[in-house]
Amino acid sequence: MVHAGAGATEDERNRGTLVNALLHRFGQLSGVGGELRPGIVHRLDKATSGLIVVAKNDEAHRRLAVQFARRVVKKTYIALVHGWVRQDHGTISSSISRDRVRRTRMTTKRSGGREAITHYTVQKRIDSKYGKFTLLELRIDTGRTHQIRVHLASLRHPVVGDALYGAPREMSAKNEAGISLPRNFLHAAALQLRHPRTGVELSFERPLPEELKDFLEKIGAM
Repeated sequence: MVHAGAGATEDERNRGTLVNALLHRFGQLSGVGGELRPGIVHRLDKATSGLIVVAKNDEAHRRLAVQFARRVVKKTYIALVHGWVRQDHGTISSSISRDRVRRTRMTTKRSGGREAITHYTVQKRIDSKYGKFTLLELRIDTGRTHQIRVHLASLRHPVVGDALYGAPREMSAKNEAGISLPRNFLHAAALQLRHPRTGVELSFERPLPEELKDFLEKIGAM
């Protein structure tokens, strides 16, 4: 978890969150985000790996937040989804709102939601003994809760491992043991932004973590 929720006890707030680790490392971070979110400029879902932006002081936080609000920050993700995505590239612009029935989910099926824009490019279509998959590169113009996950699920291509949005918990093949992924196959791979003080363009990249590489090997994609 990036940070504890509002209903967490004091013990839970200090157990295993990214915020707790950052405070242990740096001692103090910006206070713009409030007591529960020191330093956190934007969030990643608990089951998503990769790059996240953290501010050490309030001025840096405010300037970075302006970049996110103005869509200056470029965010690139890698996802593996079930099925073959038909188009080689496309844009999903369905608005997103809270699911009225399952409150832990977001949905594109309600009117009046918040604008959300996701661009995708097919990197590879995979035909494996466990089924068909598509490896995607995605860029998002907005940062809504569960945006990539709910957008891809709306295309009937849920992210592998994302049982909340319809992905199977286990994939099976004839005469083979089933395989599963205990997290979402979603990775924040690259970030481009301007240094909050100097304005210099900065680029950061992180490769896929080992558990995602291992899964690709299991389905014969590497």
